[in-house]
Amino acid sequence: YFARYPEDLARYGEVARAWEIHDTQHLLNWAVGDVEGHVDLERQVGWLAGVLEARDFPLEHLAGNLELAAEVVEADVDGGAPVAARLRDSAARVRGTESFLQ
Repeated sequence: YFARYPEDLARYGEVARAWEIHDTQHLLNWAVGDVEGHVDLERQVGWLAGVLEARDFPLEHLAGNLELAAEVVEADVDGGAPVAARLRDSAARVRGTESFLQ
């Protein structure tokens, strides 16, 4: 993530690493829960996007993180293709939505 978006470290400092891990863990958990029928990933990502947008965080970075997570899940998790597909769909939704603020 930080190889792709090094400006996050410049903007937020080292705390960016902890927040990135935290948010990515939630995204992965929500994606697995969505595949299993327990969580609505789109709703959760929409909520997170709204929070991040309100904080002036670039939503392109959220979309990129969803895609990176999808790549890792698909490559490293047996049977991870459905989770990866959900993550990619969410990335496309983030990119395709003008604003998540309500």
